[in-house]
Amino acid sequence: MKKRSTTPVLTSGLGEPECLRWHDGALWFSDMAHGTVHRWTLEGGSDVVAEIPGRAAGLGWLPDGRLLAVSMDGHKVYRREFDGTLVVHADLGEDAGGPANDMLVDEQGRAYVGNFGFDYHSFVRQRPNSALYSPPGPPRTRIVCFAPDGSRLGVSEPLSFPNGCVLTADGIFIVAETLGFKLTALRRDEQGVLVDGRTWAPLVPENLWTLLNHPGMAGRMTRRISALLDRPVIAERSTSPIAPDGIALASDGHTVWVANALRSECVRVGEGGRVLDRVRTTQHTLSCVVGGPKRDILFAATAPSDDPDVAGRLDRGRIEMARLDGN
Repeated sequence: MKKRSTTPVLTSGLGEPECLRWHDGALWFSDMAHGTVHRWTLEGGSDVVAEIPGRAAGLGWLPDGRLLAVSMDGHKVYRREFDGTLVVHADLGEDAGGPANDMLVDEQGRAYVGNFGFDYHSFVRQRPNSALYSPPGPPRTRIVCFAPDGSRLGVSEPLSFPNGCVLTADGIFIVAETLGFKLTALRRDEQGVLVDGRTWAPLVPENLWTLLNHPGMAGRMTRRISALLDRPVIAERSTSPIAPDGIALASDGHTVWVANALRSECVRVGEGGRVLDRVRTTQHTLSCVVGGPKRDILFAATAPSDDPDVAGRLDRGRIEMARLDGN
């Protein structure tokens, strides 16, 4: 397994940078704390290209080049027309049980949009994260699939906080289930709706997962111990479990880079969950993408907190990078 660290900070002074994309020779990302969409290039630096009502999240592009951006609090997808105006492209409506989140737009222009399923940040402001696993566990929710014209095609099976998504070189749709500590593979049916979910990469030891969700004394003790281990000074020294936030396809087209929500790192994993590479970042890591002219740079979005209220007050969000070789 390779280990390395990020080097230059490309841009800083952001709130909560998220949803990194490499598109048309530039790095794109959202600032979830301030609702803005940014485009960064080596020549021109970072520019704000859109302000999304209700906080910006997932990004993607229609085949004709128009930008789509998720509104977290509005539970909508906005479309940026060629003249820069914003129009509502799609509406999650009652399919969103919490803030809308990341999005993948496929080669046909179908948009796959996840959501938290509940008010995650309100919960963890009052209780430790491990308390989520007290039976019956955190609420589950579905990825909504929209046609290129914005009409609703259908929904996936229930998932545990569906987050970042990628399509592998052979067309497998992989989603990060952040609160499930795993990457899940799904198939797109003839309509484009996601079906036949299976675990692609478990990112937590099986025995720990069983204990964390146990309804009896063993579960209560495990959740209490986990709450103690959640402290940053302890969590940063651990290597397991991995809570996948944003994810990115590696340049081999088959393995996946994971922004680990539990500590300051990005981790490359293969099918089955084997860890192949680790890149340390300077602070809490939210998203990642492989880009650059030669597709040999890992970009990572980092912030001192994943709580948008805290991150927005501090404005210490950064985009960091690491040179890659052979993946």
